[in-house]
Amino acid sequence: MKGGYSGKILRVNLTTKTIGKIDTAKYEAFGGGHGIGSAIFFDLVGDQLPFPAFDPRNLVIMIASPFSGTSVPGSGRCEVQGLGPMLYPVEWFAHSNFGGRFTAQLKYAGWDGIVVEGAAGEPSWINIVDDKVTIESAAGIWGLDTWETQDEISRRVLPKLKYGEWAELEGGGATTQIPAVVCCGPAGENKSRLGALLHGPGSQAALGGFGGVFGSKNLKAISAIGSGVVPIADPKAFMDARLWFNQFLWDPENPRGGDRFTGKFPYTLIGGQPSGGNVTNGSLPLTPARAAACASCPRGCRMRLSTADSNESVCAGTMMISVNGSTKFTRQGNDLMQRYGLGHWQLRPVMNYALMLYKEGVIGKGRQIESDLPFDREGTFGYADAVMRAIALREGVGDDLAEGAARFAEKLGRYHQDVDSGKLKLTYWGLEEHYDTAIEAEWAFGSLLGERDLMLHMIANYPLHWMAMSGDPYLTAEEAAKLYTDAMEPYQGDVYMVDYSDGPTGIYSDSKIKQVAWTKHYEKFWIGGGGFCGWRWPMCITNNTADRRGPTPQAEPKFWNAVTGQGITFSDGMETGHKIYTLDRAIWCLQGRHRDMERFPDYAYEEKTSGHDEPMFIDGKWQYANGAGRVLDREKVEDFKTRFYKFEGCNPENGYPTRATLEGMGMKKVADTLQSKGKLG
Repeated sequence: MKGGYSGKILRVNLTTKTIGKIDTAKYEAFGGGHGIGSAIFFDLVGDQLPFPAFDPRNLVIMIASPFSGTSVPGSGRCEVQGLGPMLYPVEWFAHSNFGGRFTAQLKYAGWDGIVVEGAAGEPSWINIVDDKVTIESAAGIWGLDTWETQDEISRRVLPKLKYGEWAELEGGGATTQIPAVVCCGPAGENKSRLGALLHGPGSQAALGGFGGVFGSKNLKAISAIGSGVVPIADPKAFMDARLWFNQFLWDPENPRGGDRFTGKFPYTLIGGQPSGGNVTNGSLPLTPARAAACASCPRGCRMRLSTADSNESVCAGTMMISVNGSTKFTRQGNDLMQRYGLGHWQLRPVMNYALMLYKEGVIGKGRQIESDLPFDREGTFGYADAVMRAIALREGVGDDLAEGAARFAEKLGRYHQDVDSGKLKLTYWGLEEHYDTAIEAEWAFGSLLGERDLMLHMIANYPLHWMAMSGDPYLTAEEAAKLYTDAMEPYQGDVYMVDYSDGPTGIYSDSKIKQVAWTKHYEKFWIGGGGFCGWRWPMCITNNTADRRGPTPQAEPKFWNAVTGQGITFSDGMETGHKIYTLDRAIWCLQGRHRDMERFPDYAYEEKTSGHDEPMFIDGKWQYANGAGRVLDREKVEDFKTRFYKFEGCNPENGYPTRATLEGMGMKKVADTLQSKGKLG
């Protein structure tokens, strides 16, 4: 293995208290991150499926990418995999990821990842200091919130570290850094299905419920710190790629950004990502002191504020809890969410659903569901704290709310009533609708044909949507469609991949099937395997170059090959992404997945959308439109699924991967396992 890899993956069994390793080279063909994690999961427990997420047989897998610990821009995120207790109606094999510095420190310590098996007999945490790995007692740590946990573990690992000074590590190395710690909070300790993993002040692995999996294993945290380096196969090529990439980061005629396109577009696009302008928390203005960034990322989207709250949280991590319109109390409310270790994206539907039931007379004092939570003080800081605390500690009705909105509704016998009506918009696998299902087809289908909300803004429609809603975009709808799809190898040139109309070239077309496939394959290899950030990558368009073309698809293989020395093309990576997605589908099939389960709730076919601005090809012309009044068509959705399964090499009758597809990808063992379980397509 030339570069980018340490060569070994840590394997920790909490039941037997044994520590071993897996040879990374065995899984090199899967790239890194997600692909390696899926392959390891299948090899270790695939033939034992199905079993529940809180079973000790479930694994927690965290694999770095070859880019982790290097300075590849917008990379280094940590992929987390295993069975996800948050998901419904089956706890699917799932993934989440978080940013920060964890994978960098893991690689500096000499590890490409960690696989955690079994369950400890008492609260524990895993301590990684270079090659030395120990399972430590979590006495005095269990019960702490996520911020307190990281502080305490840092003190235990490096008790003599002083700011700005060198500290010696046990193996003889030295560092000026504090350990990178990922942990669960009280929500995870109590096996809440909303339990997230937190690293730093606000880097969440929010989806899947992996905080609860930590809790089920009596695992409080994993700490990593190292004194080594990450090898680069071709340092000159790497620096050349960095210098080449600079052209996409800023406009040399306007290096400060924000002015050149005033009146044309409301944001400066940094590599295609809206940035700059007023920093807000929803509609609430913030007071930034300075930006913070994940390791290797130039964007700096994680705010550090002069008020010292909401530090290093971004997007949903700062918008879930609204307190009386108060900026400060809203930020502090969201800090509580991070400290309890509650997954931000699925906390909102749970809290909203409970409030709806209170207003309907279902929850409250002396009602069907007895509760003394202060629903009458909705919008106050005390209300937010009381509800989150009840969920995290499973107190009172919080015990039911900790199961998530879908399972709570099912317990009440209201799931189909509330979800199919659209009162509770749990659109895919018990998770809340993100973008308009009847418009953003690649987001909707990409989530439904996966296992969780896509949550990858730059893969999907995000730059096109912002351009459409700007009122005076710097690209016409036709220009934007061409630029975007020119970057989408190996399907480049089909402009109708980003047609969001419901016409013959729109959201049910063969072109859209290619876009959904491209989305899933890019997600699995370049995002999940390369550790790229979905807020930055892919970069198909930008306003920082004269021709408006972004660095995708040239940048990804430039960096990959410079770091690893493998010599792959962009399309090679996409082919591997297809292989990884097919392996994931095989695992879901072993858990009981069938095409009949891959369906949207009734509201998506009946409730007219208010619309969402996108490029659309209508009456022979490209235009920005919003599709208001549209609903999904059931027959067309089912036909789309049939054609998608065929396109991906699956049996259209059930969605199972076929033997020909699996063996063509070198996965005969997977085909044999599926056949033995009656799940082969």
